[in-house]
Amino acid sequence: MIPYPGTTLFRYLARVYGFNLLALTFILLGIVALFDLIELMRRAAKFDDVSFSIVLRMEFLKFPELAMTIAPFAVLFAGLFTFWQLSRRQELVVLRSSGVSVWQFLTPIVSMSLLAGVFVVTILDPISAAFYSRFDVLEKTYLKRENSNVIALFDEGFWLKQTTEKGHAIMHADKIEMPDWRLHQVMILFFDQNDVFTERMDAPSAQLKSGNWLLKEAVLNVPGYPFKKSEQAMIPTNLTVNDIEESFSAPQTMGFWSLPSYIATLDATGFDSTRLRIHFQELLALPMLFASMIFLAACVAMRQSRQGGSFSFILIGVLAGFVVFFMSNFLQALGVSHQLPVFLSAWSPAMLSSLVGISILLSLEDG
Repeated sequence: MIPYPGTTLFRYLARVYGFNLLALTFILLGIVALFDLIELMRRAAKFDDVSFSIVLRMEFLKFPELAMTIAPFAVLFAGLFTFWQLSRRQELVVLRSSGVSVWQFLTPIVSMSLLAGVFVVTILDPISAAFYSRFDVLEKTYLKRENSNVIALFDEGFWLKQTTEKGHAIMHADKIEMPDWRLHQVMILFFDQNDVFTERMDAPSAQLKSGNWLLKEAVLNVPGYPFKKSEQAMIPTNLTVNDIEESFSAPQTMGFWSLPSYIATLDATGFDSTRLRIHFQELLALPMLFASMIFLAACVAMRQSRQGGSFSFILIGVLAGFVVFFMSNFLQALGVSHQLPVFLSAWSPAMLSSLVGISILLSLEDG
């Protein structure tokens, strides 16, 4: 009766939970996507040139990101529903009376949750990042109307495109000194409204201050004219420090496999990579978080088998999931603000909920 991999009992419990997980994931995803589609339609109603097909395309591109958001809840609800099914069909009673401990019948279900976590991290997250990047472009183009400024970061340095009075400018810097936001080895290329190159400006350093790029010892090169040197030059901009930092630290647009190299690029260039490092550690901790959801669901099942079925116990299990969710967001905010180490900020929700669930199961099983 010990449900090791390959045994009939292991396969049965894993199949039941796996089916429930898939079913509840699609149900929850459909409900959340419906409300999200309504919100997109409300925002699109403000613009006459945004058709319903564009809104549907945007919602389709957002599907994987929504699946990533609801995944922990789907794991928890699938665990609660699975244990309710086993209790309702008296299968849980048969398992317990035949000498199968809670740890033995939890093994296949926890294994499935760990496999689901690995799948979400290694496959779904990269797909979600690719889709959400395209969604973000459509959102800025059709709903936010913010397609004038483009910011990118590569190993070669920092690139920025912004509008000017006569057209647009493309800026490049080799390195950024934080937290003063001082750019080193700056080059700016100016273009007119017809995308024709007009002039180039070089400076050893530049700094973003009160709506302007302040360049020191700037050299202006206009085709057909001699060089012009000035101790200081100012270029107006509508960008702020927060705008630039948020464009580099949007976790939804970075896939799991590309995060380590991008974090290294951010660190080498001078940007703060804390938010992305927390996101990367949260992805690593996701399988453990899924397993903790099963432990919490099992606590509810054990109490049901001891004290009888009660809706209040199911409610407690659901509330526990939301507590873990809000605790995760709270600890993430502490980590981003540098009030908590990255590892603790990312791993604490999974570790704490696992310890709580295991402790309660030990008390119910052996106490």
